[in-house]
Amino acid sequence: MSERTQSSIPFVGLHAHSGTGSPFDGLGYPGEHMDFAYQNGNDALALTDHGNMNGFAYQVQHAQKMMKEGKNFKPIFGVEAYFLPSIEEWRQELERAKEDKKAKKSIDKSASGTTIENEENKREVKNILNRRRHLILLAQNQTGLNNIFSLVSKSYREENFYRFPRIDYAMLKEHNEGVIAASACLGGVYAGNFWENREKGDEAVLNAMRETTRNMVDIFGDRWYGELQWNNILEQHQLNRLIVKVCDEFGVKLISTADSHYPNRDAWKDRELYKRLGWLSRGMPKWAKDSELPEGVEEIGYELFPKNGDQMWEAYKDYSEKLGVEYNDDLIRESIERTHQIAHERIERFMPDNTVRLPNFVVPAGQTPDRALVAACVDGLRGLGLTNKAEYVDRLKEEMNIISERGFSKYFLTMKSIADKATEVQLTGAGRGSAAGSLVAYALGITQVDPIKYNLLFSRFMTKDSKDYPDIDYDVSNPMELKEMLIDEWGGNTVVPISNFNKLQLRSLIKDIAKFYEVPFTEANAVTSKMLAEATPIAKKKHGIKAGVYAPTFEEVMEYSDSLKTFLRKYPKIKTHVEALVGEVRSVSRHAGGVVIGEELDKYMPLINSGGVTQTPWSEGQHVRQLEPMGFIKFDILGLSTLKMIEGAVYHILKKQGNPDPTFEDIKKFYDENLHPDSINLKDKKVYENIFWKGKWAGIFQFAEKGAQNFCKRTKPKNIIDIASITSIYRPGPLSANVHEDFVEAKENPRGIRYGHDIVKEVTKETYGFLIFQEQIALLAHRLGKDLSLDEGNKLRKLLTKKGTGAAVEQKNKIKLKFIQGCIDKGLKEQWAEKMWAKFEYFSGYGFNKSHAVSYSIISFQCAWLFNYYPDCWMAAFLDKEPESRKEKAINIAKKFGFKLEPVNINRSSSVWDIGEDQRTLIQPLTSIKGLGDKAIEQIIEHRPFNSVEELLFSKEIVYSKLNKKALDVLIKAEAVDELMDDRFKNQKHFWLSVADNRPKTKKKLSENIEEFKDTEDFTRDEYIETKTNITGMFPLTLVVSDDIVQRLNYYKVPTISEWDHDLGVAWFIPREVIKKKTVKGRPYFIVKTIDKNSVMTDIRCWGVNPEKDKLFVNRPYMAKLNFDEQWGFSSRGALQNWKLLG
Repeated sequence: MSERTQSSIPFVGLHAHSGTGSPFDGLGYPGEHMDFAYQNGNDALALTDHGNMNGFAYQVQHAQKMMKEGKNFKPIFGVEAYFLPSIEEWRQELERAKEDKKAKKSIDKSASGTTIENEENKREVKNILNRRRHLILLAQNQTGLNNIFSLVSKSYREENFYRFPRIDYAMLKEHNEGVIAASACLGGVYAGNFWENREKGDEAVLNAMRETTRNMVDIFGDRWYGELQWNNILEQHQLNRLIVKVCDEFGVKLISTADSHYPNRDAWKDRELYKRLGWLSRGMPKWAKDSELPEGVEEIGYELFPKNGDQMWEAYKDYSEKLGVEYNDDLIRESIERTHQIAHERIERFMPDNTVRLPNFVVPAGQTPDRALVAACVDGLRGLGLTNKAEYVDRLKEEMNIISERGFSKYFLTMKSIADKATEVQLTGAGRGSAAGSLVAYALGITQVDPIKYNLLFSRFMTKDSKDYPDIDYDVSNPMELKEMLIDEWGGNTVVPISNFNKLQLRSLIKDIAKFYEVPFTEANAVTSKMLAEATPIAKKKHGIKAGVYAPTFEEVMEYSDSLKTFLRKYPKIKTHVEALVGEVRSVSRHAGGVVIGEELDKYMPLINSGGVTQTPWSEGQHVRQLEPMGFIKFDILGLSTLKMIEGAVYHILKKQGNPDPTFEDIKKFYDENLHPDSINLKDKKVYENIFWKGKWAGIFQFAEKGAQNFCKRTKPKNIIDIASITSIYRPGPLSANVHEDFVEAKENPRGIRYGHDIVKEVTKETYGFLIFQEQIALLAHRLGKDLSLDEGNKLRKLLTKKGTGAAVEQKNKIKLKFIQGCIDKGLKEQWAEKMWAKFEYFSGYGFNKSHAVSYSIISFQCAWLFNYYPDCWMAAFLDKEPESRKEKAINIAKKFGFKLEPVNINRSSSVWDIGEDQRTLIQPLTSIKGLGDKAIEQIIEHRPFNSVEELLFSKEIVYSKLNKKALDVLIKAEAVDELMDDRFKNQKHFWLSVADNRPKTKKKLSENIEEFKDTEDFTRDEYIETKTNITGMFPLTLVVSDDIVQRLNYYKVPTISEWDHDLGVAWFIPREVIKKKTVKGRPYFIVKTIDKNSVMTDIRCWGVNPEKDKLFVNRPYMAKLNFDEQWGFSSRGALQNWKLLG
């Protein structure tokens, strides 16, 4: 690293923005700004992003990193808040605006966690709805920081938010202790006085500024500062002079700030481009749309990097002289130096309080968390009838000791509270991840799998030296419902969803930047389409990855994609921008399942709002860990659609058994008595043989893929461990190593297995001598090694993948020595021990978590049990819960198993797939009709049966504002009302025109319609196909492909395109649309959008076509010889010579 710059004038930037909290205005992560500021001679820097503190966690973590590196650098925590004098007055104006229905709709949509600041907008006098002014707030200490957190949290509440979060004087009076405030920039509070009054002259501006100053001094006293900035904008200098004057009158001190927005002096152009990228999907403002990127920073007129004191003085002198504005040099120098005095004398050096904040209400009054957890576990064990079993009592004590020592009791009590609430309203999963290895979790009802019964290890979940909090992933059937219930019952400041920060991705970034430099789209698209395919194999080889999915890093794509390297050599400017902008924050969204649970969270973190939902300002996930280090624990509440399917099947079973309207309590009772892992017979031979051996795959969890299905049929599982082994093996790693073939062979011939030692046999007999589960490596290391603890064995699974040198490899080698010595002490040869260690290393990359595998295999078995004993109920639930994209395939599966499907019918269909009286007919639901709302369905079900069209149209009980013209339109087009179409109607179109399109309000008008449209021709075949597909989402295959054609295709084993057989190279499909295109060189080609019997849409590129001669018929079946490429998909060459129209 080069030597640090030395500055003769002390200065600290007290106004700075990052790209994390000020996306598309600031640029770069806080750490980049801090590193540059340090190198540039500064010893502190504030972070004051717009309206939020989303960059705060990055700032704290980087400050800790700098501290470890011995760098004396002070982080200062703050925000540039959006301010109005009175929220109440602004709210009254907002409510008046909502009286306009169109305005209300727009206003109600404007809740977002991603606020983009428009720089030019600072100089406008805004209407009351968009009005806000900037205000710098800095924390002097922890009290001040908590007050700023509270201000930010309150600013995002519904009553204070419209496009921007806002605070006012009343909120500042309540939360000003420990806070320093400054007047900010050209968008600041003094600037607001300036823009709103300058037409009236300086005295009017000064009077407004005096009023602002009185209010701010009344709140902050000497903690209020007038802020000066230095740039080439004339209005800035006009404002500066007025600030100097009014502050002199009131004895208010001045500061100068750099208002930095990018992390180094050279990043100005990247920031200019980043600003424009931010407006691409939001409607570009005029400045971004009309201007090209500046060629030099002098065109912008100012530099916004983290300056030092000398650079601040230079900026002041340069810009004031250029604009001919005179100041008092001593006064300005004092304003620059004062920032250093504030940073080091008025602001404490502190790191934020990171006390873990779990809720207290989960601990019963008068108890400690440890005692409460022990009591809950003993109650749970007693309920399971296990308190008299020493093995369970001892295991519980062992786990409790570790949990108590680690201080995790309140976490488990919180998790239990979540589980208790969940099980009141929906089914929950048997277990997920390593938590299923905990007896405590099982006793508390968090998991449903007995860990001792399946020899699941607690040490895989938690070890004695665990530092991080446990991470229990909790599966439920409806996560949104549960989270909303928790928020309603426990409060929005107690349960807060976690944010995700979406980043600029390489592919889209290259395309967007190419647009700005007018690079042809086809050229940029060609590169971005192939760069991953080029880089991935090389990157995998570099890491020794032989199979499986691997996403190369940005650096690897830049290094290994020849196409990208060639493109970037041709366009070096794009390369510079890509390197600077990839990974920058694009927007804020919500974590799929994560929530933070604590008490009064709005006081301890600056909560934001996205889409009307309060959420955290920081994130936690695979690549970022910000919440737990700050004292906030993540709870993952995840949706598992199979649980919804099981609920649906049980609902149908109970109806079949005579319960006309089953409640969730009824469903739960059936589940507990018949399906719970402690109740169901998991050794039921009929289920294994009838479902898993015969391959009856209809919604069976984990067996949606043909490969897994075929492997299971070959393996013929006989117990849950067999299913767990199958699902663990059927992953890219083990498959590439041919483990599946060896496993089948060993299972078929168990006598041929050579274990080598009784301990090995005990541990691996259930998996036929193979190390399938990670826990097996831990157990073998523990039991064969010398003084090698189970915790060390568990740690080994992570260490085995480490290569080279370093502390991890040193640990691995120590464990290896203990393992080898232990084997020798047990009478085994060193050579045998070395071979076993090599086996550990080989399988460590493939081993799977047994706790997870067993838990999920039980869910697979529950599905199979339902299908075996209640096939009609399971099939109805399967059809009901499969997403629309897979619905047609699900219908084909139902038909394959002998079920008949009755089309949607206004008198027989309900809101779910129902079962006919013969128990082999499944009735399509009203909910399958697109455009038919829930309220219309309620009206239909409540007032049916309908015996005539008049009863449907003219009932006194029906509310026709709910069953409206649109509802009638889609009902008739979906053929749901066909049984009411009597002989007065000549055809479907006559019926539709008379009843829906020209909705009659009287019987007389109906008769007139019937007469008026009696000569109407019916819908054409293609009109009917389009209507049916659009309304029901199901392509009417039988209308397009005859049974004879289907039989012949099946006879010759010609697959549909969605079941592509690479070796055969032929498939059949139905073109839905033909798009005529031209290549860059002007050669014509077609993109044919197709559908097949599984309702899967697939594109085929047809090269070498003659648009004048080559004709394709839509909605007709074709068979064709095709090519398939991972990058380009399906294609056909040589015009359409290899296409055959069927029928």
